[in-house]
Order: sequence, then C-alpha cells, then structure tokens
Amino acid sequence: MEIKRYEGNGRMSKAVVHGDTLYLCGQTAREGGDVKDQTRIVLEKIEALLGAYGSDKRHLLTATIYLKDMKDFAAMNEVWDGWIEDGFEPARACVEASLASESLAVEIVVTAALK
Repeated sequence: MEIKRYEGNGRMSKAVVHGDTLYLCGQTAREGGDVKDQTRIVLEKIEALLGAYGSDKRHLLTATIYLKDMKDFAAMNEVWDGWIEDGFEPARACVEASLASESLAVEIVVTAALK
C-alpha cells in the first residue's frame, strides 16, 4: 500500500496518508498567549490540515494532547469541548510533557480517517 508524505522538511512531514488514514504531525501555536489562545490556534491549524488532505474533524480517530502543565487541563478542555462535535469525539489521551519551546503551552497530534 502506498504511503504519501506531504510538506516534508527533511526532518518530518506535516501530513502522511497511508490507506484511508491521515496522520498529522504535532501542531503548536508559536504566537504565544495562554493555553486557551494556543488551543484555539492549534485546533484551527488542525482543521485546515485535515481539510487540505481529505478529512475533517468529524473523521478524527485519535487525539493526543500534550500540556506543559496539567493545571491547564480544564482551560484546554473548555476550548476543545467547544470545538469537537457531539457524537464525533475521537479516542483521546492527555499528558503533561516538556514541549520544544518554553512559550508552548499545548501540542496536539491527531489521526483521522479520510472522507
């Protein structure tokens, strides 16, 4: 089965399609702001990438959310819960992690089925 890689930079691809599954690399918000602002930006980026490569948020299979600090869990969920549609919730995990930059509060990785 063919593997298609998109927007590669020599280190990673932004998106990979294998069969009927779309894998996105971790998305972050470099613009700063608090965890709510960053979560909104990340979800907008995810939604745009899903659309660009043949999927949408109704086709999410999994989401892994990395938070700089678990004290931000409720604030992140406030934004997430407003974005995800009832009946289309993916399998999800959320963990605390050291992120690539001190300014990052959240990183989200998703896998989706193609439409």
